[in-house]
Parts: sequence; C-alpha cells; structure tokens
Amino acid sequence: MSEFWLCFVPLFVAVDAIGILPLFVSLTEGLDDQRRRFVILQSVFTASAVAILFLLGGSKFLLFLGITISDFMIGGGIVLITISLTDLLTGEKRQRKLDADSLGAVPIGIPLITGPAVLTTCILLASVHGVIVTAGAVVTNIGLAGIIFWFAEPLTNWLGRTGTRVVSKIASLVLVAIAVMLIRKGIVETIIQFIVPLSGK
Repeated sequence: MSEFWLCFVPLFVAVDAIGILPLFVSLTEGLDDQRRRFVILQSVFTASAVAILFLLGGSKFLLFLGITISDFMIGGGIVLITISLTDLLTGEKRQRKLDADSLGAVPIGIPLITGPAVLTTCILLASVHGVIVTAGAVVTNIGLAGIIFWFAEPLTNWLGRTGTRVVSKIASLVLVAIAVMLIRKGIVETIIQFIVPLSGK
C-alpha cells in the first residue's frame, strides 16, 4: 500500500488538477451541463488510455532506442524541471478554443491532464514500483481530476482565481523538487553502472 502512495503523490503533483481547473472552466464556458459532463468523461477516458498505453509500451520503446532508465531519469528530470519552472515563472498555462466534440480529448485529456510531466513521471515510477501500482495511481489521479472538474463551479468559487494559482504554484514547486531527486538518482545509478564493471576486473 505504501508503494501506491509513493506513486500517487508525484502523479498528483504532475496531473495538477487544481492548477488546470481555471483552464477547464474557460474552455468549457458556454457549454450546457450535459455537454460539459460529456467533455469530462471524454477527457478522463482519453487521458487514462494514453497513460496506460505509454506505461505498457514506454519501457520497450526506450530499450529499442538503447536508452537506460538512468538516462531517462536524468532526461525526464530535466523535462520536469523545465515544465515546472515554466509554470512557476510565466503564470498560467496556454489555452485555445476548440470544437466541443473533441474538447475532452484534446486539449483537456491530452496534454492538460496527461501531458509530458505525467508520462515522464509514469515511466520513472514504473521502473521503481512496477507497472501495476503505477497504473493504479495514475488512473486514480486522472479520476480525481475528473471529479474536480465535475465540481468545477463550486470549487472555483471557493478557491477563487488567486487560490487556484497559489495551489498550482505550490504543485509546480514540489514537482521541481521531485525532478531534482530523479536527476540525482539517475546520475548516481549511471556512476554505479560504470564503477561495478571496473571493480569486477
């Protein structure tokens, strides 16, 4: 059970449902309740499907390219830092108006819910805690994002625009710390991979 929470927390930060809540409200503005519910269900299904497919095939794809988990930890950590610092320094994530029929899939499902941060975090956690635990954690977080979107109006009224931005900034800051940890672990494992063969000679 502890492994689940070790996966859940980084993914909760990576999904950042509270942070993208204002975007969801803006993108679905003017839609009736039935259409908005359809958008939420579509976004949750799309985000979950992409995350699971990436979990199942991501490591094999990396192996095919000759990329080790240590390499991915370092590269993925840099990507997470870039994403987090962009959110911290530039403010709100970019948005654009799209057709209501595809709104749930793109951009809400992909890349707002399951974006580079989530995909990178998924494959890194899967290498440590396993695919099943990571899959359970990511689907739970995506479902939680759907619940938050379902109650978007009362939540935004309660938190206010400033509150949602503060929560998003805190989440981005935590993700920076997680990214630094991943880079550190990747460097340590890379050094060990070089030292062990040399010590065996």
